[in-house]
Amino acid sequence: MKTLQVISPMLLLLLLAGVCIDGYKPVVIVHGIFDGPKQFIKLSSFITKIHPGTKVSVIDLYNNIFSLRPLWKQVEGFKKAISSIMQSAPNGIHLLCFSQGGLICRALLSTTPHHNVHTFISLSSPLAGQYGDTEYLKRVFPDYAKRMVFRVCYTRFGQRLSLCEYWNDPHHRSKYLLKNDFLPKLDGEKQHKDMTAWRENFLRIKKLVLIGGPDDGVITPWQSSHYGFYDSNENVVEMKNQEFYRNDTFGLKTLDARGDVSTCVHSGVKHVEWHSNFTVFMSCMEKWLT
Repeated sequence: MKTLQVISPMLLLLLLAGVCIDGYKPVVIVHGIFDGPKQFIKLSSFITKIHPGTKVSVIDLYNNIFSLRPLWKQVEGFKKAISSIMQSAPNGIHLLCFSQGGLICRALLSTTPHHNVHTFISLSSPLAGQYGDTEYLKRVFPDYAKRMVFRVCYTRFGQRLSLCEYWNDPHHRSKYLLKNDFLPKLDGEKQHKDMTAWRENFLRIKKLVLIGGPDDGVITPWQSSHYGFYDSNENVVEMKNQEFYRNDTFGLKTLDARGDVSTCVHSGVKHVEWHSNFTVFMSCMEKWLT
C-alpha cells in the first residue's frame, strides 16, 4: 500500500500561488561606509521570508571604521570572499550592495573575468561620485566644508581614504581626473590598458537595478544613485547625458539598450533606512532576487 505524503497548508498555498520555494540564487550583500553585517539583519530576513531557502551571505569585511581603507584593497578582499560563493553556485548569484558597497561591487564586477553575477542591485550608492556636506563627511573631515575637501582628497594621502576615491568635486574636475585612481577608472574617464576587458566583464551581468531617492540625505546629489551628477554649476545632469553613458565607456549604455537597467525611486527614505524598509524591498528588489 502506498503512503500518502502530507503537504502542509502553507506549502500548498505557495505551490498553488506558483511561488518558487527552491532554486533561488544565492544573494550576497556588501555593506556601506561605517557599517557592517549587523545592519543587514532585517534585509536578510526579508529575503528569506519572501524567498524561503535562499542562501544570504553578508560579507563580514572592512566593517565600521575599517570601511575607510583604500577601495582597491577592499575590492580584493571582497573578491576573495565572494569567489567561493560564486564557485558553489553554478546558476549564478545576485549582488546587493549598499552605499559605498555599490562602488566596491562595481569594481569587483569590472575586474573579475568569468564572474557569474546575474543581478547587481545598487542600493543608494554614489555611483557617479559624492559631493555634499553630510554627517558622513563630518565624521572624516570635521573641519572642512565640501568646497575645501578636494585639497585633501586629491593628494596621495587623501587617496588612501575610501571616501576620497569617489569624491567628485565638479569645480575641480581636472584635479579629480588626474589624482583620483578609482572612480574615473571605473567610469572609463581615465584611460587605462584594461578598459576593454573591464567593460566586457561588467556586461556579463543580466540586470542592473538602481535604487535611490530625494530624501536620502547622504548621497549627494541623490541622483548619483542613478548615475546622475552635478555639472560645474551644480545642476544635475541625468544618467543619459553623462559622457560615460554617451560614450558607453564601461557598458552602461549597452546595458540600457538591452533593457537591462531598472531604476527605482522612493521618497521619504533616509539613507540608513533603505535596507530596513520592507516597502522598498518589495517594490524595488524582491522580483529581481529569484
